[in-house]
Amino acid sequence: MTTQGQLTLGQQLLRRKPIVFQRNHHPGEELKRNLGTFQLMMFGVGATIGTGIFFVLSEAIPIAGPAVVLSFLLAALAAGLSALCYAELSSSIPVSGSSYSFSYHALGEGPAVLVGGCVLLEYGLAVSAVAVGWSGYFNELLYHLFAFRLPTEISTSFIPGDDGVATGGGINLPAVVLVGLCMLLLIRGASESATINAIMVGIKLAVLTLFIVIGFTAFNADHFSNFFAQASGISGAAGIIFFSFIGLDAVATASEEVRNPQKAIPRAILGALAIVTLFYVLVCLAGLAAMPADWFGTKEAGEAGLAKIMENVTGTPIWATILAAGAVISVFSVTLVTLYGQTRILFSISRDGMVSKRFLDVSPKYGTPVFNTVVVSILVAIVAGFVPSDYLWDSVSFGTLVAFTVVAISLMVLRRRRPDLERPFKVPLFPVVPILTVVVCVYVLTSLRPITWIICVSWLVVVFVFYLFYGRRHATLSTYTSEEEIAEPIHPEDER
Repeated sequence: MTTQGQLTLGQQLLRRKPIVFQRNHHPGEELKRNLGTFQLMMFGVGATIGTGIFFVLSEAIPIAGPAVVLSFLLAALAAGLSALCYAELSSSIPVSGSSYSFSYHALGEGPAVLVGGCVLLEYGLAVSAVAVGWSGYFNELLYHLFAFRLPTEISTSFIPGDDGVATGGGINLPAVVLVGLCMLLLIRGASESATINAIMVGIKLAVLTLFIVIGFTAFNADHFSNFFAQASGISGAAGIIFFSFIGLDAVATASEEVRNPQKAIPRAILGALAIVTLFYVLVCLAGLAAMPADWFGTKEAGEAGLAKIMENVTGTPIWATILAAGAVISVFSVTLVTLYGQTRILFSISRDGMVSKRFLDVSPKYGTPVFNTVVVSILVAIVAGFVPSDYLWDSVSFGTLVAFTVVAISLMVLRRRRPDLERPFKVPLFPVVPILTVVVCVYVLTSLRPITWIICVSWLVVVFVFYLFYGRRHATLSTYTSEEEIAEPIHPEDER
């Protein structure tokens, strides 16, 4: 038998994980299958709506002006194309790990390591960024209810000056507390977390519908004049916005905890995409209808911006208080689901031997990876407590775009290499859809700031070095002897 030590580095980087379906997908610990289609769809909506709409308008509109509507549509196009690819792969390979697992099956260990690094960065920073934004709405709600705001020293991370030296702030304590509460829920169980998330999503959609109605009552056509004045910023704004579609990926991370995943996951992904896109575009239009584009670049817009719009339009803080309360409740769901996705991807990476097996431990009482969840939550809480959200948005988009690109490539590779795969859902217009996915995602990637590329590539270098010294020596795939053995036939009837 060919052993780990006899394989060259090139062979190790290209070896692919077998696609075998059986009652237990992997030796060792398994997660409980107790999620349905509706809960899964709400996971996608919960992880997506809120991450973008509650915070990103103040980041994107100053770049693209009124044409930011097209930025949302461009990001939605890339996400929609990617959603179709995710739907097919999730239905044919219903295992935890999402884009990391898909690339391991289709492209090999080396690409999977880099994609795993991207999605860990993507999810970790997304949780931190959303927790920081939630803190702003929490402070706004305190002010509306009690005319009180938390001191800057315990509600804001360090505020950098022009020279990079801190000029204020301290620790964002509300953000840290939020991550801790989500950690406790996830330890309790995925089903309980999904139920709470579904309730929060309902509140979120009701609050955003209220905002849309009130925003359009103040419609001013002048706010859309010179629509293309900042057209050169459309792609750049789309890059910032793109992180808000991370929820689609979160759906796929739950594959091993879903009943009948081959049908439920495609339905949940496409349903979540439709709901998310509709609300994003309507809220963006309502915001621009009520306030001029240059307002979104002000400090007032950056802190609980949608609540400020409600207050400015109605002239009373009542509606703004309702929206701030809705944001505090609903953005909780974004943090919850995104943190969930992070722990499940790390669970898959650990099961493959790339990191310590401790991250694979499942509580016999709750059926959840407790150690994994606690460690991830502590790291995320540290970032949320001390790093401003401005430093996090673009890096999240980078990870999302890379993941979406690799999923599309994996789909094309598996169509060619494994035509025998059972595919309950198949991407229409193949290969046009996956090719367009790659083109659009790469286009948006090129619009990200150079500093984002430097940070993310540096992180991937660290990940790859870790793989060279640890991952490749402990990878469970090292027991396979050849490409023929790795490419085992599938037995989908075992799953049934």
